[in-house]
Amino acid sequence: MSLQPSEASSELLSPAAGDKRLLLGCSAEEGERADSPAEAAGSEQDERAAALAAAEEEEEGGGGGEKKLPPQLTEPRAASGSLETGPKNDISPFSSFISTISQKQDDTGSGSSPTEFVIADIKNAKELPSLGHDVRQKQRTSVDILTAEMKVSVPPEHPLPIQTKTLVDFREDIEKAKLSGDWKTVYDFYSKTFDSFPEINTAFKKNIDAPFNSIEDCGVDAKFVNAVYDALLSSPQDIQKCVLKGIINGLLQEWKGPRTKDDLRAYFVLIQNPLFSTTSTFVIYAHLLRQIAALTEGDHHFLIHWFKKISQKRFKQVLDRLLQFISLRLFPAKPEELPPLEKCSWWIPSAAKVLSLFNTSNSLANPSIVPYMDFYNSTLDHIDVMEEYHNWQCYGNSQRFSFCQYPFIISIAAKKVIIQKDSEQQMINIARQSLVDKVSRRQRPDMNMLFLNVKVRRMHLVSDSLDELTRKRADLKKKLKVTFVGEAGLDMGGLTKEWFLLLIRQIFHPDYGMFTYHKDSHCHWFSSLNCDNYSEFRLVGALMGLAVYNSITLDIRFPLCCYKKLLSPPIVPCDQNAPVGIGSVTIDDLCRVMPELAHGLNELLSYEGNVEEDFYSTFQVFQEEFGVIKCYNLKPDGDKIAVTNQNRKEYVQLYVDFLLNKSIYKQFAAFYYGFHSVCASYALMLLRPEEVEILVCGSPELDMHSLQKHTQYDGYQKTDLTVRYFWEVVLEFPLELQKKLLHFATGSDRVPVGGMADLNFKISKSEASTNWLPVAHTCFNQLCLPPYKTKKELKQKLTIGISNAEGFGLE
Repeated sequence: MSLQPSEASSELLSPAAGDKRLLLGCSAEEGERADSPAEAAGSEQDERAAALAAAEEEEEGGGGGEKKLPPQLTEPRAASGSLETGPKNDISPFSSFISTISQKQDDTGSGSSPTEFVIADIKNAKELPSLGHDVRQKQRTSVDILTAEMKVSVPPEHPLPIQTKTLVDFREDIEKAKLSGDWKTVYDFYSKTFDSFPEINTAFKKNIDAPFNSIEDCGVDAKFVNAVYDALLSSPQDIQKCVLKGIINGLLQEWKGPRTKDDLRAYFVLIQNPLFSTTSTFVIYAHLLRQIAALTEGDHHFLIHWFKKISQKRFKQVLDRLLQFISLRLFPAKPEELPPLEKCSWWIPSAAKVLSLFNTSNSLANPSIVPYMDFYNSTLDHIDVMEEYHNWQCYGNSQRFSFCQYPFIISIAAKKVIIQKDSEQQMINIARQSLVDKVSRRQRPDMNMLFLNVKVRRMHLVSDSLDELTRKRADLKKKLKVTFVGEAGLDMGGLTKEWFLLLIRQIFHPDYGMFTYHKDSHCHWFSSLNCDNYSEFRLVGALMGLAVYNSITLDIRFPLCCYKKLLSPPIVPCDQNAPVGIGSVTIDDLCRVMPELAHGLNELLSYEGNVEEDFYSTFQVFQEEFGVIKCYNLKPDGDKIAVTNQNRKEYVQLYVDFLLNKSIYKQFAAFYYGFHSVCASYALMLLRPEEVEILVCGSPELDMHSLQKHTQYDGYQKTDLTVRYFWEVVLEFPLELQKKLLHFATGSDRVPVGGMADLNFKISKSEASTNWLPVAHTCFNQLCLPPYKTKKELKQKLTIGISNAEGFGLE
């Protein structure tokens, strides 16, 4: 199997030309199940469909050209024969409409060849899955980037009818309808507005005469759109039906012809329609998604930037509808309401592609419109994620769909399952190979050969650990077991955790010199001091990898850009001379490490005076090394180039790149190779930098009620007075004291990916006097609590204990 890092995004090919089911892609029986759409389309709908079919037939016969059809966005399947149609009196009007259109498609010609493109997730600094193939439209390029010679080929914007309603008029009509009960005027407005793409533009375009070809302004009156959709939800059902009917007409009319920006505006308006929240409208919604997903890269470019202008509330609503669409397609509450999954397998790929547009838009926005976790679909936690992973791993850019092509949808919990099971499989493979090698040399197998056995002395912890991991580099993917020399005991998990805690505590101590602790940002960063041997940085990387591999949470405080650099690239390049760990860093990344310096650079960027005369700086940076000030040029002959108002942005970017990349390149490269020597896996390609941080350090989100629910007791019952006092006190603690309690008891103030349930927190009864403070065994996440008699006494002793614990509170 060969899979390069850029191949994490696997596109889906369009189907064989022989499979040409059109707008609703299902049989008449399937269409009959879609209740609301069925009611929405009456005899008038049948007449429209028949007229449209006749018009298409006339156009096809007269034009003599090839008929362009909407693409299927999934793998080819056997072309079905004639559509299954029941007795005429058993088919609803909407089903008859579906049957007419689907049959019409079966009689048409083949589609055109696909065109490939990829939308990049800028924030992730790695490619996202391909957004689909255009199999029916001419290549469309942004008008803004075309040369003068090429602009003549861009389809002109067709003139639109004159607007008849304003937002004020519409609101007046709604108020009159509510008072009088006569909704005819409102009905006529909705019926006309949503009957076609030109009418949508007529109603909502800010200025009919302006083309609005800019990515920054879609030209749509957002307030008017929001008001129309808000009123639609509380309007009579007849109005909602006529809107659905009109959308069907609009989508049918969009089978052919190249897109204009007015068409994109119509898609932009339709994707926000709140009626698509129910399964009865999913058939129409699916085809809207398919048409949007099949647009060209240039059109997606416009939509991505237009989506950034949607308010956070509306953006979240569209996002939730898309996620719900996928969830209910996978696990329908009433399966009879939807067509069989095997007959509309393109639904989910289409929705995933449109979601990727919104994800890219969210990543480009600064700050993000919604948190990246809002894109998680928790429903996927209940499917076979390993099958999805193996399909993606094995088939790469082939026709088989996998959710791993769209990793932003997969929750961190599901990704952890993938990484753990992938790690376990690698452990098993390595152990099996060791066993085979032993037997082939006619040596007696030993159980210890199945583990990574690390033996260390407490007084020489770092050097012994480095020697052990260096000698046993081939065993790093085996299950870890730690032994402290001269101490009895088997490692059932406690010794391993203690080894991690003690080693991290020693390595990150400021006196050790490997890392610098920045008090104002509360994080560590790599020391830029040159040294002869960077093997200890490789050890730290290996430790982080082993922690992820063995599901251990570490108390490490690295900024986010460290994890961004760890994924640059996510797979170790075959060329050993290729640069690694060079992240795309910004002044925002520097602010998370050295906020004061970042503030000074921002002041330089915003300075309104003469930068050259007032600052008198050159393209140099000065650093103190062992008491000696050394200077480095940020670019060739930097000492001779003055920083001016014109080049200050370049100066700041080079300064940031020097501090976070170039000055620590050797240190970080060793750290990078150490981490990937353990964690080398294609599963890393699924992760965001924030998710790598959570896997290594845990989540900062505390839920003490959940901790109370999952706590185990030894010597106490959860109904005992002392235990009840304890939880009353803890739940009343401010967040800072809650974090201190967690740090005191577990060695870290962060929560594992699986939540408090994975913490295995235990409260044991201590036989010590109530005059004593609580004691913690961090290796076992155990808190020993004397039987305090009053709530006041317990609060006092617990606060003193957790506020004055030294280091990790190890005993």
